[in-house]
Amino acid sequence: MISIETLVFNIFEENTYILHDETKECVIIDPGCYKPEEEHFLQEFITKKSLKPVALLNTHCHIDHILGNHFVKNTFGIPLHIPKDEESNLNSVKTYGSFYGFAKYKEIKADKLIDPDQVIKFGDSELTALFVPGHTKGHMVFVNENEKFCIGGDVLFNGSIGRTDLPGGDFDTLIDSIHKKLFSLDDATIVYPGHGPTTTIGNEKKSNPFCAIQP
Repeated sequence: MISIETLVFNIFEENTYILHDETKECVIIDPGCYKPEEEHFLQEFITKKSLKPVALLNTHCHIDHILGNHFVKNTFGIPLHIPKDEESNLNSVKTYGSFYGFAKYKEIKADKLIDPDQVIKFGDSELTALFVPGHTKGHMVFVNENEKFCIGGDVLFNGSIGRTDLPGGDFDTLIDSIHKKLFSLDDATIVYPGHGPTTTIGNEKKSNPFCAIQP
């Protein structure tokens, strides 16, 4: 069974996720750590739990979700996997990072590109990458249908959705992605979003003011 740990980092209060199972192998998703104390906290957290990182994953490559990519990749010696249409977003961070107060951001390249529906394995567990564009052109979420959870990035939030006014964003595309991809998951599926508290697919179907399905 997969355990999901949530660490909150940077001024955007971004949710960084560490997923591990009984083998102690883990994947780190969307590391937002930037300050030295944040980096230390993440490293110490993994050390205290005796975890073995095997992969670094990004749901998408906006700055708040990738600030820790360089640190995580080099500290643990693991490959960086990003959605195949997110390379331009990843490469652009170096040009605007200082405008958000991240002048010390360290650029890093992806090692592997994730295809839609690709299965990512760690320990005795696996995640499936679902292509859900709209917040960005290449955004993906990582799902385990058997255990009924989704690492959702900035697609669907508790009572809200990801913003669509940034480059590559499109409101109609995002709503279509939510309806066709996320709302096809079991209602009991827990959504772990990129910011804020968890929710469930069923709750958002009923009450989300942007994308609820009318009964």
